[in-house]
Amino acid sequence: MRMSLENRWRIAIGIFGVLFLFLAPQVFELFTIINLTTAIALAVLALSLGLVWGYGGILCFGQVGFFGLGAYAYTIAAINFGDTTGAIFVAILVGAVAAGVLGYFMIYGRVSDVYLAVITLTFTLILYSLLRRTSGPEYKIGDALLGGFNGITSPPLNIPGDISNTLFPEDVFYVAMLVLILAYFGCIWLTRTHFGRVVVAIRENELRAELLGYDIRRYKLAVFMIGGGLAGLAGVLFANGIGRVTPDMFNLYNAALTIIWVIVGGRGTLIGPIMGSFGMFYLTFFLGTQTVINNNLVLGVILIIFVLVVPNGLVPEAGRLWRTASNRRSTSRRERKMRRRTARSTARNGDSSSEAPRET
Repeated sequence: MRMSLENRWRIAIGIFGVLFLFLAPQVFELFTIINLTTAIALAVLALSLGLVWGYGGILCFGQVGFFGLGAYAYTIAAINFGDTTGAIFVAILVGAVAAGVLGYFMIYGRVSDVYLAVITLTFTLILYSLLRRTSGPEYKIGDALLGGFNGITSPPLNIPGDISNTLFPEDVFYVAMLVLILAYFGCIWLTRTHFGRVVVAIRENELRAELLGYDIRRYKLAVFMIGGGLAGLAGVLFANGIGRVTPDMFNLYNAALTIIWVIVGGRGTLIGPIMGSFGMFYLTFFLGTQTVINNNLVLGVILIIFVLVVPNGLVPEAGRLWRTASNRRSTSRRERKMRRRTARSTARNGDSSSEAPRET
């Protein structure tokens, strides 16, 4: 049985990810490795939105809300626990629970897609505004001062069970890259389960799925919570890449940028948002080094171009072009084989007629 093209590409992506995991720290300088760790954290965030929006059909304009909550929960828990191992699980749990509470009122309240996007964005901006007003010494959770707009310094990851042995930036890169690989293939596995197929069916036609007996609200809430937990995990990686968490994680710019990543990479795919986040991260990094062109103007133009010209995103469009080219090559090969068969048949018939005995 031949392996499908999609599976071959996924195996290639896995091999590339593993090679990159081991080779990057040997090739790049420390500054580049730290930037790559940050980019990987944002790629996990993009993957979470790709799952929620691309497969669940839930346009969440506030995915950075769960991302920021995860980063803050990790930092606060690590300061109070004195250990980062348990803090990671706290961050994932906080992201998932926040998504569950918010999603319950929206999904079970039958809020339409447009209003859902507005509510999630408003939720994120409320967090942004509240955390900026926590500068005083009275604003603390346990031993962790919230710090207002200055934020909190995040404790680096430590070896589980050994709080005195913290990871260096190169080691954090290994952890982040491994998390990205596992998260990507975990999401692929999830979409191939019965649960994932039902979620896609609900995205395609909610009424039909409901008439088939599925509780569409329960499935949508579940995928929304999974996306929230994954975004919380991305917040942990981001806190370790940057070394600090601030209210700017919740701002409108980051909320819009996350949507752009998925649109550019390709909604309905899992590798597309990852590629979109990497590409846009380094594009904005490059734009930040110059003062001629406004960053927001460039991002706006990119969004308009992709919405109007490439609405499916880069990965689906590249797949369509590849299939078209493959079909053309297959058709051309079949035509050449047909012509050769016809030529051989004609030559054989011609030889047979020339060798036939003549009547006297």
